Amino acid sequence: MTKVLFIEGMSCNHCVMAVKKALSEVEGVTSVDVDLESKKAVVELSKEVGENILKDAVVKAGYEVVSIE
Repeated sequence: MTKVLFIEGMSCNHCVMAVKKALSEVEGVTSVDVDLESKKAVVELSKEVGENILKDAVVKAGYEVVSIE
């Protein structure tokens, strides 16, 4: 299962690593690929994870989730 998060507020590689770390710590997340240029994170999941849980992880890291697909 894959979710794509569109994220605002990332401006450097440190931001990318912070988002990747935050999402990687969510139970059920198996991999995270964050792209600074497109401002998105592609998250692979081993089980159903609520969008609000993914969003909360990004917000706690200091960034805004614009949408999730």
